[in-house]
Amino acid sequence: MHSNEPTRGKTGFIYSSAEPPKRSSAETLERSSAETLESSGVEETLESSTAPHHNFFTRLYTGAGAFNIIGKRRLWFTVSGAIIVIAIASIALRGFTLGIDFQGGTQVSFPRGSASVAQVEDAFSKAIGHNAEQVVVVGNGASATVQIRSETLSNDQTNKLRDALFNEFRPVGVDGKPNPQAISDSAVSSTWGAQITKKALIALGVFLVLVGLYIMIRYERYMAMSALAALGFVVTTTAGVYSLVGFEVSPATVIGLLTILGFSLYDAVIVFDKVEENTRGFQHTTRRTFAEQANLAINQTLMRSINTSLISVIPILSLMVVAVWLLGVGTLKDLALVQLVGIIVGTYSSIFVATPLLVTLRERTELVRTHTRRVLRRRNAASADAAGAVSSDDRETAAEPVTALASKPAPGARPVRPTATRAGRPSGKRKTQRR
Repeated sequence: MHSNEPTRGKTGFIYSSAEPPKRSSAETLERSSAETLESSGVEETLESSTAPHHNFFTRLYTGAGAFNIIGKRRLWFTVSGAIIVIAIASIALRGFTLGIDFQGGTQVSFPRGSASVAQVEDAFSKAIGHNAEQVVVVGNGASATVQIRSETLSNDQTNKLRDALFNEFRPVGVDGKPNPQAISDSAVSSTWGAQITKKALIALGVFLVLVGLYIMIRYERYMAMSALAALGFVVTTTAGVYSLVGFEVSPATVIGLLTILGFSLYDAVIVFDKVEENTRGFQHTTRRTFAEQANLAINQTLMRSINTSLISVIPILSLMVVAVWLLGVGTLKDLALVQLVGIIVGTYSSIFVATPLLVTLRERTELVRTHTRRVLRRRNAASADAAGAVSSDDRETAAEPVTALASKPAPGARPVRPTATRAGRPSGKRKTQRR
């Protein structure tokens, strides 16, 4: 004897036990496809087509793998290669604007007052008999100074130039009165400049060797190769910017370059730490490929890299304002310029050069190639099983689910976690039906 009292089923509908609900062929198909997909462990593939689309800043902040950086590494390699070609061409054709410390010569400076660059150049040529190599005004307002740079002058020529400048412009001293001591001069021999250049190159080489040894001991050889390549990219690009724009290279520039190389290395190590964490034991799972795990690591550290760069750039910009517009201190300006350029290039290299290059090198190994084939075979098999659950009578109705199941993410694409309710699955919400 059957009871006619209504009961509640798993789907939340009320029905009598004497007349159980009948599922349509479409409902049966959707339920079968969803169960097949869940049992195969690749439900993320279906969710990629139904997941909600968040804005750029939300995806950047969450770091859930929304930016396919590794999958587009050929594009980044092309862009980086073009940057390197332009930098090397500029270095070869234009060269560098070397400071007096590297090139040698005499530098004379005095408070600007009402003097103009043309007037100073004319006074120099009259006193010495030839034109100065460079005359620039540094700073603004009362703190502005005129800097004259020329080839090495003798003591007699220097004294003659000082007298000519004082008689012409009457620079004032700290007491506000005209004073010959307000004119300062310095001379650097070319031999000393060559020694500084040699020591700077030695310091750069020692730094790169120590960095390579540290990363090779701390991580593995492919990460060491990628990190050194990224550092080489930073050095070449920064040097190319200085050559292209005409920034003066001074000892402060070399100090700043070594500083930003350390920053670039730090940023690359942060990303490598996350890559190592995500790929530890990757060969024992078939959820993601090595490239996908590395891409997820970049996304998880992307916001941190941007924040670190912004925090570093703000005080450097403040230093440039103080050095150039307020104090007119050339050393501070040189130091700030190389750090500003280096931080921007270093952040780019750690994201778009170091990690993509690491993935490219690792994908050449048999271990990673074999694992990638296993992951793709598993996804193809899961898609085929899900498609096989579709009956021939309802194939037209199920065309859309089959297409979603058959599509698989490209190597390097980010996996998407379930964020929406699949069709045909219990939502947890109870529905009532009038009897």
